[in-house]
Amino acid sequence: MMTHTVLIVDDEYAGRQTIESVLDGEGYRLEMAENGTEAMEKARKHLPDVILLDLMMPDINGFEVCERIRKDKQLAEVPIIILTALDDNSSMLKALEAGADDFISKPFDRYELRARLVGIMRLNRYQKLVTERAKLEQANADLVAAYDATISGWSRAMDLRDRETEGHSQRVAEETVKLATSLGLSEQELIHIRRGALLHDMGKLGIPDSILLKPDELDSDEWKVIKQHPKLAFDMFKSIDYLRPALDIPYCHHEKWDGSGYPRGLKKDAIPLSARIFAIIDVWDALNSDRSYRSAWKKNDALDYIRNQSGLHFEPRIVDLFIKYIIKK
Repeated sequence: MMTHTVLIVDDEYAGRQTIESVLDGEGYRLEMAENGTEAMEKARKHLPDVILLDLMMPDINGFEVCERIRKDKQLAEVPIIILTALDDNSSMLKALEAGADDFISKPFDRYELRARLVGIMRLNRYQKLVTERAKLEQANADLVAAYDATISGWSRAMDLRDRETEGHSQRVAEETVKLATSLGLSEQELIHIRRGALLHDMGKLGIPDSILLKPDELDSDEWKVIKQHPKLAFDMFKSIDYLRPALDIPYCHHEKWDGSGYPRGLKKDAIPLSARIFAIIDVWDALNSDRSYRSAWKKNDALDYIRNQSGLHFEPRIVDLFIKYIIKK
């Protein structure tokens, strides 16, 4: 069980002893300070969970101690309970303005002091928990941001390998997320879709340059090698937990609605929704980009191709949504 430290600050020995007798046996570790200067030194040394502070002291009074503690980054969040013979409202308000959290007039009831101390300890633990949770959430957000920056870097590296497709992964990721948003997918699903879109061609790292960058038409054996890249991507990333939900696109973006795609010949709803969405965006971007073997298509010709592939390559419902999306742009 964790032992909480209480720093008792009172210039009178009798005052310190009285508080010590009240708290004896309550499970606290008690530290004593006879004046404001010593209070600051012991507070920095012991980092108490709460400070019981007298106001009227000879060197530095309790008001000044409060102010100094609140300005000290190391001590600023330590709860302070004022214990003083001053019982006027002006002293109480001044103490609260200086940074005190509670105010008890002497002589005090021992049961009230114990109860107030338990209450402020509980509040302090809650505040620390909230702070730690916020730090943990921020650390997690920073880690996710680092992961996503890494994924973006991987995708850029993949695009740079083939100058003709430079920028392709970034473009299709943005457009796929936009189209998926119109389908009402959740924020978490959109995150996985964006990651999957960025990683969709990473399996091509396992394809020899002699095939991947070949300027001429590929023969049947070379096509067999190219068609391995979705499986290569899946095998590359399947052991990474945070990427596993994003692998539907790298693994299935060459599957076709009519079952004629690869690598598994999936058909209709057996193809993951994210891959069905991405497939249209991927083809659209390819058609609208210059290649060494052809110029970019005209927009209307590319739209006609997408329409003609409805029910064959692409899911008809998503084709309709895509056409509306493109016309609105």
